Amino acid sequence: MTSKKAVILLSGGLDSATTLAYAISKDYSVYALTFNYGQRHAREVVAARELAAHYKIETHKLLNLDLQAIGRSALLDHTKELPMNRPLDKLSNEIPETYVPARNIIMLSYGLSWAESIDAESVFIGVNSIDYSGYPDCRPEFLSTFQHAAELGTKTGVEGKPIKLEFPLINLTKAEIIKLGVELGVPFGLTWSCYRGSAKACGKCDSCQLRLKGFEEAGIDDEIDYDEM
Repeated sequence: MTSKKAVILLSGGLDSATTLAYAISKDYSVYALTFNYGQRHAREVVAARELAAHYKIETHKLLNLDLQAIGRSALLDHTKELPMNRPLDKLSNEIPETYVPARNIIMLSYGLSWAESIDAESVFIGVNSIDYSGYPDCRPEFLSTFQHAAELGTKTGVEGKPIKLEFPLINLTKAEIIKLGVELGVPFGLTWSCYRGSAKACGKCDSCQLRLKGFEEAGIDDEIDYDEM
């Protein structure tokens, strides 16, 4: 068994699933971390559990965080309307109502804490800054700065053995991520991207639109069901 350990932030979406498969392909022993943070639905948590089971992940933690108590976002507040049918060429130009304040900062901090506790070498996060919804905590500038903070603010960092933040999808388009996932055997039919928690994906929210665009550009059929559009 490999001695390399890595914590993977596993949301249940196609990006985090591809990141999980990528880490496994690099011979890491993976520890999956999923958050129930008060989001509008639990469908993505179900997807994360199914992915962890598919990959036979021995340790998969589900942490409960009440971000509804302190955050303001359409992903946390059911009274807010989800943005629908936004023009694809404008998705990354503004920060949408689905932005959850400091979400990746919070989740990466938990991941870093767990990684240091189990002597893991890396923390993987499946963010990208090409086909994305404009979230500021998905950009390379943020990730490199968080890496620096991790080196300064942890015992391992101070002792010269910093935990490495890995974001292998950062410069890939959604189509490139999907193609990589196919090469790695990712079961995309188990993943969930839609901001709405219905039986079928809406096909209209930012996340669905980016997913559909990616599969179309990759020339690959999406395995999940969508409402008639």
